[in-house]
This record gives sequence, structure tokens and C-alpha cells, in this order.
Amino acid sequence: MKLNKMKIGVIALLVVIILSIGLLGLSCVSGIAPIGWSGGTVADGVLYVGSNEGRLTAINIDDSSRQWAEALKAKTQSGLFGCSASSIGCGGGSSSVPIYGTPVVSDNLVYVAGYNGKICAYNTSNLATRWVYPREGYLQPFVGGPVISQGILFVGCANGYIYALDALTGDMLAEYETGDKIWGTAAVDGDSLYIGSFDKKLYAFNITDLTLKWVCNTEGSIISTPLVDNGTVYFGSFDKKLYAVNAADGTVKWTFTGGKWFWTQPQIVDGVIYAGCLDGYVYLINAANGAEIKSFTLGSPAAGAPVISGNYVVFASQKGLIYKIDTATQDIRQIADIKMNVDGPLTAYNGIIYIHPQSSEIKCIDVETGAVLPDISLVS
Repeated sequence: MKLNKMKIGVIALLVVIILSIGLLGLSCVSGIAPIGWSGGTVADGVLYVGSNEGRLTAINIDDSSRQWAEALKAKTQSGLFGCSASSIGCGGGSSSVPIYGTPVVSDNLVYVAGYNGKICAYNTSNLATRWVYPREGYLQPFVGGPVISQGILFVGCANGYIYALDALTGDMLAEYETGDKIWGTAAVDGDSLYIGSFDKKLYAFNITDLTLKWVCNTEGSIISTPLVDNGTVYFGSFDKKLYAVNAADGTVKWTFTGGKWFWTQPQIVDGVIYAGCLDGYVYLINAANGAEIKSFTLGSPAAGAPVISGNYVVFASQKGLIYKIDTATQDIRQIADIKMNVDGPLTAYNGIIYIHPQSSEIKCIDVETGAVLPDISLVS
């Protein structure tokens, strides 16, 4: 991809910096620190989110009380910026490490994958560290988040590998090397795992041992988390297309072309795909044949994944405008303006949308009324 095709401000500051220096052979960028955009996960009334301090934060939704895990630290940033790394772990060191991927919760443990190349498991009761992987040293940065199925944790890494770990112990079970870096989060459906790579391919694996089922080739890098529904896998590519492929064999059913990249995971309701695009539009697409039903402009890129809340699909524009689309009428309405950049996925719980913008707090929006509720600080 050429620099003259990029527009500064289209996506998060980190991504702009990375893309502007070519994605390959990266060097240190003096004075610039990456910013996290972790989404949230709710389990047993607790919202888990990665803060810009590099801490896993647990927020009790009933009273907004909080707990923090030990901060992920590194003496020097590493990986995507090509800087040296040393003494990297879940703690220690001197500089914060951002968390980009959304935490995942399973069996009284909560997991994050950090930009320092460490995967950490914490007890949900007190956020004490249960295990880290790798035990010694570090991998390249993690940008996507982990997923868990059948007691196995899966996560893709900027070194191009997808890893399968025992979720209880953190022991390595299997790994598979793709042709380029992985920034996205995998999707699991049944006995299959789906994940995209910068090598322009979507991969399908058996979850038991990461043996390859099939590969679907596209013309652009793939970051979006796939959406699997009724035997079809939907995902976006940097070739400006949204793909629908057969989950059984990876054959393409249809493609839909937007004005720019489909960066995030879409949603599906009653046979309609709701897909946000970096061209600033939300496209409503017939899931069966890829035909456009209608589209709406958000005024700026849709860089954060939407959520379903009741009868609505809720989107955020990058400039912080919050919209809801009524799935019955397919009408759109702006419900709030948080006046902060939004680049990460939204979280919905009991009619409230939780948004982690490029700041140190969670913004809370009532979907029905559009009321902006008190912020929740992530600062420890």
C-alpha cells in the first residue's frame, strides 16, 4: 500500500504511525507512545477492560468500584516499531505497555494479550496473576485479543503465529505460522477457528490441534474479526471488500465493495449485515446475496466494532458520534456525542453502551434515551 493512499486521522494514532512508515522494516519513533484501544467484556456483573496504563481493570457495574491488575511493563517498547526490548513481563521495567485486544473471561480467569508480547491470566476474584506466557522472554506484540473454546486459549501475534494454549495452565498446545503478521482477533464456531493475516488470507483451523482446514485468498491484509453465522464467515479486507465465504470450505459466496477498508467485525440481525467502513458509512447488506439494502453516513470512519443492544445496532464514529439503527425499521438516529476519538470496539450490557475512547475513562450511554451517564475512570 502506498503512503499517498493514506489519510492521517482515518484510524488510531498508532495505526497512522505504523502505516505511514510502511508496516515493514519499522524503526523507533522518538517521543511517541502507542495508545491502547481495548474493548470491554462483561462477566458476572463486572466489566473488564485494558487501560492506557497497561493494566487490566475490573469495574463492578452496580457501584463502579474498581480493581486493577499489576501493570504490563517494558523497559523499552518493542516489536511493531522495531525498537529493542528487554526485561519484558507482566510487571517490572519502566514504561507502560498498551493493551489493544479485548480481555476474555472463562472459568474464574480473565486473560489479556499485551503489546509487550506476553499473555497474562488473572484470577477474577482479585486480579492476581495466575500465569504468563511465555514464561521467559517475550514474543512480538499482540494487537488482537484472545478467544477461548473447549479450555483452549487462542491468540494471534505480530510474528505471524497463531498460538493455542491450555487456558488453565498457559502451557503451549499448538502453533501455526501464517505468512505475515496477525493483528486481528480470531472467531470460533463449533470445532473451527477463523483468523486473518497481513498475508491477505483468511485461515480456518481445527481448534483441537490447529491443523489447517482451508485458506481463503483476498487482495488485502485482514484485521477484522470474522463473524460466523449460519454456515457463512463474514470478514473485511484491506482490498475494500466485505467477504462472505462458505464456512465448510472457504469458497467465496459474494463480496461487497465499500469506499475504503472494512476494519471491524460486522453484526448480523435477521439476515441483514450491519458493516461499518473506514469511508465513514454503515452499510446494510443482504446476508444471502451481498446486495446493498441501504447505507448511512457517520461523518467519520467507523473504526470501532458495533454492538447489538435490544432492538438496535449501535455504532460510534471515530469522532465520537454515537448512533443507533433500529433493526425493525432500519432507521438511524444519533443519540450522543462524546467528543472523543473512538477506535476500539463498543460493549453493551443491560441497555448501556460502554465506550473506551482515546482517554483514561469509560464513557457510558443509555441506548434508549441517549443519556450520557457518569464516566468511569480507569486511572489506578
